Amino acid sequence: MITTPSTDYADVWYRRQAPSDIPLQPALNQRIETDVCIIGGGLAGLTTAYHLAKAGRQVAVVEARRIGWGASGRNGGFCSPGFSLGYEGIAARVGAAAAKDLFRMSVEGVQIVADNIRALGITAANPCPGILGAVRYNAGRGLADHRDWLAREFDYQVAHLDRAALAEHLSSPRYHQALHDQNAFHFDPLAYCLGVARAAEAAGAVIYETTSADKIEAAKGGWTVTTPQGRISAREVVVTTGGYTDRLVPDLHRAFLPIATYVMISRAAPELIASAIHTRSAIGDDRRAGDYYRLVDDGKRVLWGGKITTRTTEPRDLGKLLHQTMTDTYPQLAGLEIDTVWTGLMSYARHRMPQIGKLPSGLWHCTAFGGHGMNATAIGGRVVAEGILGQSERYRSFAPFGLEWTGGIVGMAAVQLTYWRYQAMDAWRERKG
Repeated sequence: MITTPSTDYADVWYRRQAPSDIPLQPALNQRIETDVCIIGGGLAGLTTAYHLAKAGRQVAVVEARRIGWGASGRNGGFCSPGFSLGYEGIAARVGAAAAKDLFRMSVEGVQIVADNIRALGITAANPCPGILGAVRYNAGRGLADHRDWLAREFDYQVAHLDRAALAEHLSSPRYHQALHDQNAFHFDPLAYCLGVARAAEAAGAVIYETTSADKIEAAKGGWTVTTPQGRISAREVVVTTGGYTDRLVPDLHRAFLPIATYVMISRAAPELIASAIHTRSAIGDDRRAGDYYRLVDDGKRVLWGGKITTRTTEPRDLGKLLHQTMTDTYPQLAGLEIDTVWTGLMSYARHRMPQIGKLPSGLWHCTAFGGHGMNATAIGGRVVAEGILGQSERYRSFAPFGLEWTGGIVGMAAVQLTYWRYQAMDAWRERKG
């Protein structure tokens, strides 16, 4: 019996802002041949498809549900450089020179998204410049030194805000200092997904929604991808699925964990919100899995995200937990009511870096973005496309961060325990600060 995946998007804020009748692309119901088959219709898959189609390759994208249905269309919408592991961790593994190259690639990823929004006319993405990276303790000269390092090593300019300067943006007793990155921005990620999908199709790519990839098999001259009602013969296959990945590719499935993160949107209360947050820049703190939030709906609402768990089911009292965190940061927002709460699954590798490259079998992959998907999906999609086109081997920069086994159920428990330990360390640092 053939079961058709749901065509409904989750009830997230971005879906409410999109057209009510987002066209549903037909499912694949025949055998086709193509140059490249891309499995996954999120940002990584769409970016790869767009670059390849522009270069003249025949591309077929298969998506089990809808374009941008998963984390790509549910996240906080922050687009800034860097990776989940952090520069120091990267440098400890690959050395300073390679770490700097990777950071530059993450900056390039931010620019790719900005350029696409502008060049492709994705006005619905509504990009807004500025992200404040705030700390909840006295960092001394730490942030100012980091600002100077970014300028010296990368010619990347950010502003350091002391407590008085930060108070011009935020009225919270919790924050001490911040770095203000006005090269970074925040935007509507689902609108961006849909815009890149349209551009890929205009360049010649074909997208099949509600089409799951059930099997990938090596074949003469390439691969065969079997779907419930069709089959694709392709010279190259790229797997770009994330936290919702099944066991289609065992080597990938065992190499990252689905991690749940949570987001809420407040009801409209512009005057109350302005008493606490008087900036259009987005805000994130430096805690492990810390809070991230921004104003939406022209400043009338707050979109607030945070918390992570290894549970893939939505916990009870989710909205209460996020609301409590918000009011701990801004006591004056105690009366701000919640409108909607949602969750989504990100994929994290054990080493907390994206998994981008080519398996020994020849299968390409671009996944496990670990909460930094806005820049990483963009640069990942570009370098995979360059590799397939023979234009560069930049994808090899990610080779040191390979497909390490996560440890299965034990690994998931270890991640949760590590997160709780980090929370305790953050709380101790804040008390001292």
